Amino acid sequence: MCARKNRRDGRAGRAMGGPWSYGISETRREPDGEWHVRTVLASAALKTYRCPGCDQTIPPGVAHLVAWPADRGGPDDRRHWHRACWQARLRRGPRK
Repeated sequence: MCARKNRRDGRAGRAMGGPWSYGISETRREPDGEWHVRTVLASAALKTYRCPGCDQTIPPGVAHLVAWPADRGGPDDRRHWHRACWQARLRRGPRK
């Protein structure tokens, strides 16, 4: 009997490694376009960011998401979002 190999397909996202371990990174097709989305674990959230969805701060130690357009832009276009704000962005739109 052969040992079973667990393989991930590329659509499931991938865990980031190293000392800057952020979490799961994936590309999502959403109604407002295709986005690269990365989960930032609480242990990796070391700085304060401003969420574009609610214009409130995301303090260090709070898990959140980083998203940027897949079809344009680059590192300067990354935005840090509260998870709930990201999910509600199509209903509310950006505050800033």
